[in-house]
Amino acid sequence: MRRREFITLLGGLVVWPITAHAQQSAGKLPRIGVIQTFRNENYDAFLQGLHDDGYVDGQNVLLEVRFHGSALDRLDEHAREIVALKCNAIFASNPYSIRAVMKATSTIPIVGIDLESDPVADGLVKSVSRPGGNFTGFFLDLPELGGKQIGLLMEAVPKISRLAVLWDATIGTIPFHATEMASRPAGVTLQSLPIRREEDINDAIEQAVRERVHGLVVLSSPLIFLQRPLIASMALSARLPTISLFTSFPKVGGLMAYGPDFPSLFKQAAGYIQPT
Repeated sequence: MRRREFITLLGGLVVWPITAHAQQSAGKLPRIGVIQTFRNENYDAFLQGLHDDGYVDGQNVLLEVRFHGSALDRLDEHAREIVALKCNAIFASNPYSIRAVMKATSTIPIVGIDLESDPVADGLVKSVSRPGGNFTGFFLDLPELGGKQIGLLMEAVPKISRLAVLWDATIGTIPFHATEMASRPAGVTLQSLPIRREEDINDAIEQAVRERVHGLVVLSSPLIFLQRPLIASMALSARLPTISLFTSFPKVGGLMAYGPDFPSLFKQAAGYIQPT
C-alpha cells in the first residue's frame, strides 16, 4: 500500500526553516515546540527524523515538549507556553493541539498531523493546494479510507450484513460520516457506536454484541489510539472481527489494520522543519 493513496499533503508541504528567526538572536539555539498526546513510538520517530536531519536536542536545537495525555483542558495553556518561549516552529501531533496552537499564534510556522478533520471544511486552511497562513501538514483522505476498510473487513469475514463503527464523538464526526457514505454492497448496514471517554468503550462494545453485528470498524482519535489495547481485547473476547487504521492495532489483538505507517509519517513530518 502506498501512503500517498490516502494521505493529503497541504500545498505539497512547505518546508519551514527554523534557523531564520534564530539569526535574530545570535548565540541562542533555535527552539522547536512539540505538543504530543504522550510519549510513544510515533514521538520517537519524530525525534529520529530530526536527528537524521542533523538536529540534536541541547546541541544545535532546543525541544520544548508538552505531553497533554487526556487533559485536553490544558492544551490552550501548553500552546501559550510554547508561543511565549518564542519557538521558531511548532509540531502539533493531533487535531486538538493543532487548533490550540493556531489559536495561540498566527506567525510561528506550524507543522501538524490530523487524522480526523477536513482542513478546508474546518477552516484551518483556504484550500488544500494553497493553504496560506502559517500552517501546513498531513491529512487523511477520509472517504477513500473508510471504503477500503469496510471492503477489506468484508473480504476477511464473508457474508457480513451488519457492521458497527466505533468512533469518538468529540472529534470524529467527519470520519464517521465519511465511513457512513463509503460505498459498500447493498444490504450491509452500519451501527453507530459513539464514545466520548474511556468509560464508554465497554458499553459500546456490549451494544455491538447485543445488536449482533458481524464486525467492527474502529475509527481514529487520540483517545482511541490510547485505548486500542482495551478495544482489541474486548472485541477479541466478544469474537468480534475488527479493522482499524492504526497499523499497531493487530499487535495488540485486533484482526486487521489499513492505514498509514504512523512512525514513518511522524518521521516525515520532522523533515519539514529544516535548517537553512
